[in-house]
Amino acid sequence: MSGLVSVRELVRPVAPFSAVDTIAAAAERLLSPTYQQVLSVPVVADERPVGMLSRHQLNEIFLRRFGRDLFGVRHVAEFMSPNPLIVEVNQRLTEAAAYVTANMSFPMTEDFIVVDAGRYLGVGAVLDLLAAMERQAHESALRLTRTLQVLRAQQAQLIQSEKMAALGQMVAGVAHEINTPLGYVKNNLEMIREIVGQSTQALAAYESTVAELLAPERNPQSVATSLAQLDAARETLSGGLLAELDTVFADTLHGMEQIGELVLGLKDFSRLEEVLSDDVALNDCVESTLLIARSTLKYKVDVVKQLTELPRIRCAPSQVNQVLLNLFTNAAQAIPEQGRLFIRTWCDAQWVYVSVQDTGSGIAPEHLGKIFEPFFTTKPPGQGTGLGLYISYQIVQRHHGRIQVGSKVGVGTRFVIALPRQQPQALAKAG
Repeated sequence: MSGLVSVRELVRPVAPFSAVDTIAAAAERLLSPTYQQVLSVPVVADERPVGMLSRHQLNEIFLRRFGRDLFGVRHVAEFMSPNPLIVEVNQRLTEAAAYVTANMSFPMTEDFIVVDAGRYLGVGAVLDLLAAMERQAHESALRLTRTLQVLRAQQAQLIQSEKMAALGQMVAGVAHEINTPLGYVKNNLEMIREIVGQSTQALAAYESTVAELLAPERNPQSVATSLAQLDAARETLSGGLLAELDTVFADTLHGMEQIGELVLGLKDFSRLEEVLSDDVALNDCVESTLLIARSTLKYKVDVVKQLTELPRIRCAPSQVNQVLLNLFTNAAQAIPEQGRLFIRTWCDAQWVYVSVQDTGSGIAPEHLGKIFEPFFTTKPPGQGTGLGLYISYQIVQRHHGRIQVGSKVGVGTRFVIALPRQQPQALAKAG
């Protein structure tokens, strides 16, 4: 009965009693299977309900001494309840439930009568009505829960969209970074295939020579030919690619490791979860983010690192990586042709710091106070959403940290992020 909105869906078509039916006849009918599911039966005259006779009333009659003999032949109208609960069939469930619960008696001995424009239609069980209302309340709660989940998902989607937008700008470069080692891995596999082919030929020559030598009637000419073929195959293997096999395997493994590093880095950036992890090294976040941003930086930006030894801190590494990636990408975009990116880390008794400074075009003073606002961007249309620094600011705030910026037009921009060495317990539980 999910989604009930009116009483109509609760109607049970129960045949009513007549006011002139005898008590004995009514009791017999109530014992039949047709009436097993109801507490009471309406009494109807001229298609309109005039009362209600319940099992409870009949029990009281027949439990009296000589009750059946004294009252069995009397009419139902003498014993029926003259003020039954009556509900219109098209009445909303909430209205019907309010009326029934306000007027029902305890213990509950009667159902309610359902009418259509005053004419008898059937019976409704109070428990069915209350159960329907409970289902409606549950469905409403589920709808509210789903709405809240959708809103939270949209917020997560917004953050993820900005993350993927930043990654999308470097897809071509990352593809190139993967294709380079993939290319020589493919070439090495071709070389290995050739070596296997030569080895197969040498094995065939060896088997042919053995067969000639073991033949009952050896043909000296055939033996000499087989030996010559075996010697040629051996010379090809020993003087050809076989000598380079160790180098080929080493190069192949190195290429696969490079591809694995790139794929692992991309996987870290594509995660949606916000799990807080113990013992995260901020320097590792810098290095992994530089790996992902390498294709964006390497042709125009010289990266200068000054990474000091840091204590490990509790944070969400994928989120910190997202902040760093945004800063690195912004720095590359702010440098018109060639420039430098200075990355420095250090710490004090309470904080761990990372500084990201570029030699780009800088930010105008009138814009500097707005850069962390959502949707604010100085980039041309289609080249920025204005969400990158806003989301970065939110991530740092969730980590109970600080992010500060200083800039001078024509000189460059510097961002400094400070994260606490000890996170509050509330943040740890949020993860």
